[in-house]
Amino acid sequence: MNRSAFAGHVSMFLANASWGLMSPVAKIVMAGGIVTPLVLTDMRVFGAMILFWVLFFFRNPERVAPRDMVKLFGASLLAIVFNQGCFIFGVGLTSPGDASIITTSMPLWAMILAAFFLKEPVTGKKVAGIAFGATGALLLILGSNQGPEDTTGGNGNVWGDLLVLSAQLSYALYIVLFKNFVTRYSLTTIMKWMFTYAFICILPFSYDDLTATDWSALNLQAVGAICFIVVCATFISYMLIVVGQKRLRPTVAGMYNYIQPSVACVVSVYLGMDSFNYTKAFAIALIFGGVYLVTVSKSRAEMSDKRRPKESSKDFI
Repeated sequence: MNRSAFAGHVSMFLANASWGLMSPVAKIVMAGGIVTPLVLTDMRVFGAMILFWVLFFFRNPERVAPRDMVKLFGASLLAIVFNQGCFIFGVGLTSPGDASIITTSMPLWAMILAAFFLKEPVTGKKVAGIAFGATGALLLILGSNQGPEDTTGGNGNVWGDLLVLSAQLSYALYIVLFKNFVTRYSLTTIMKWMFTYAFICILPFSYDDLTATDWSALNLQAVGAICFIVVCATFISYMLIVVGQKRLRPTVAGMYNYIQPSVACVVSVYLGMDSFNYTKAFAIALIFGGVYLVTVSKSRAEMSDKRRPKESSKDFI
């Protein structure tokens, strides 16, 4: 494995590990009912936007072509607005258990879309890897201790399920369609504009909740949790995602989505919110085995030596 690919794997692992940590941390913030999910999302977007603009002023200015500004808006819609927006509203209409299970579909979408748009082959190793990863993720999700309100049966709503599914499709479209586009500009430039566009789009929906929030009622623990979510699980994680997106095939990048339930499980056990058993150990082994299988699967370029390397990464955006 070359250094570029290694950096991509490390970046995707760390980003998804942060997102896995975000689930139990977000519960700390929203436990008292002071901060709603929509307000927390707006805080993530606004906080990351400010941090990226601050970082921008310490770097050399980079001009973005007008047509690429439009593409950055499209990337923002897919990666942030539709992804986070559909997920939040979807979770509000369906059960958390259903939502967690549906999130395991993202790597499958990435494989299908990469095959359609980038002509990446659907190999046996990819299919087996995704199957292993999905099975492991489902074992973790279904084996977690959930309260009555978190049950996966009977509380689901078809529209909520469709919204959560749309969130996964939106993110998969982003990592496939914009794989080559993100190589044109620096991380700071890409993220600065994507989060600015996202904030403009989300603010009209969250303004009422933002103004109604009693910020003085937040304790120090909740403030610390919000700082982690904004800085680590948003600002740093989205930068790491672009690093991984540049260096890894979409299907491989998508497989790291399965790291999230693994990390959430380990943290829940550590905090005493869940228990560890052989089933969970087997599930985590399946997830990492699935990631390995997809990683070692052959790319289009490797399976077609007669074609030029550039043809293996056609730029659709």
